[in-house]
Amino acid sequence: MNAFHAYCQKALDNIRAQGRYRVFTPLQKRAADFPWYLRPDGSRVLVWSANDYLAMGGHPVLVEAACEAARTMGAGSGGTRNISGTSPVHDDLEAELASLHGKQAGLLFTSGFVSNQAALSTILNTFPDGPDERWHVFSDAKNHASMIAGIKGSRATVNIFRHNDMAHLESLLRAAPAAAPKLIAFESVYSMDADIAPIGAICDLAARYGAMTYLDEVHAVGMYGPNGGGVSERDGVAHRVDIIEGTLAKAFGCHGGYITGDADVIDFIRSTAPGFIFTTSLPPMTAAAALASVRHVRQDHARRAKLFERADALKQRFDRAGLPRIESNSHIVPLHVGEATLCTELSQRLLTEFSMYATPINYPTVPRGEERLRFTPGPLHTDEMMDSLTAALLQIVPQKHRRAA
Repeated sequence: MNAFHAYCQKALDNIRAQGRYRVFTPLQKRAADFPWYLRPDGSRVLVWSANDYLAMGGHPVLVEAACEAARTMGAGSGGTRNISGTSPVHDDLEAELASLHGKQAGLLFTSGFVSNQAALSTILNTFPDGPDERWHVFSDAKNHASMIAGIKGSRATVNIFRHNDMAHLESLLRAAPAAAPKLIAFESVYSMDADIAPIGAICDLAARYGAMTYLDEVHAVGMYGPNGGGVSERDGVAHRVDIIEGTLAKAFGCHGGYITGDADVIDFIRSTAPGFIFTTSLPPMTAAAALASVRHVRQDHARRAKLFERADALKQRFDRAGLPRIESNSHIVPLHVGEATLCTELSQRLLTEFSMYATPINYPTVPRGEERLRFTPGPLHTDEMMDSLTAALLQIVPQKHRRAA
């Protein structure tokens, strides 16, 4: 124990020396005042980095659904769905999510991380271990840690293709044994780089080489497409994707993760995935709020349009000011810093001097030298808020980091 304690201390000292030690910022979300949060001293902070992209977390429709479910069914679910039964609201939510993505079935998990880890590891451990029978998985180099965890928890042969590089992906597919089962795992919106995958092109390669497709839509569901079904719906290719995974914790403002797909595949994962079987199910009050949110967001076209208008407005301000914005074709607005210590310092100065908060993104979330501040403007961020943010950044971002305006 003493040796391990010393190891922990040394590792933490090293993380601090690199300027990437993570300190939680005490902020209390306010349902009726979003995107303003409260600090422990009662002062208000304008938050720019929440993943509550559509500001649905405090929406009255969700709050009332959660309260009513809590009054009826209590705060917790009481166990796994095998142990204590499955609530009708879980079944209804899974059906709604399947409908959202045009799939036969859906399956709820306790988080988006768990849904990726459990589903991918379960799928990729299904076949025997012979050289032509083992799964070959093709994973985008910038896939989320949850997808990597699921892949690493399997016996699959792992092939990593350069981010959104279709030529590299095809070369890896071509080199794999023709008879081996194949799966391409990728995201739609990559939340750190704020770019979008060419889903149709990936589906073309999957069809050509007989591969399954597994798409993580967590940073797109609720926002993209005519009904909020994600980039795959927007691009008209959802029917070509075998499994679509998503979250209830971002645009839908709640909590939990899910997968959707063919009924037999979803049933197989339900019946065999340890990450589902042995985990207490989502509380009914959370599932009820999520169900209300999905149904509302599917009809609230104006809210989605406002999100993208606000993102474009902030991008334009950053560009006019010469701030080092990373090019983005999504709703996420990253600002390049390139130094871990400076990135943390800028975040802290925004908070202490201007009562604004933006998360510093440092290694290992992004490679060293690509540190950044990540902004997620939403429907409730006003022009005045954006003007104040831009003015604050111009005071604290060193001149050498700026571009010609």
